Amino acid sequence: MKKLDIEKVAKAIEADAGEALPDLRQALAEAGVRTGRVTTPAQLLLRQAREKSGLSQQAFAERIATPVATLRDWEQGRFAPPGGVLCLLRLIVRHPELLQEMEAA
Repeated sequence: MKKLDIEKVAKAIEADAGEALPDLRQALAEAGVRTGRVTTPAQLLLRQAREKSGLSQQAFAERIATPVATLRDWEQGRFAPPGGVLCLLRLIVRHPELLQEMEAA
């Protein structure tokens, strides 16, 4: 990936703004480091499945027989859900009614 020429970009932004922007160079340098949070496809899938269910973290975790702390870790990206859970989540996204069947089981 090509390195960002911070000075060149800062000058262009300041020219458009018509004024000097004091912390612009530092902000551009920090943005180039990519220290922000990255959302994984597994996190997105989990959130989508839980949103489709309309359940809280606690209720969703109970429904899929998983400790709520584990579900939180998955949602926050600390750990990735195992393959079997990912498969279940894909099914829930496509067929939310499965959660009702899981409750009855």
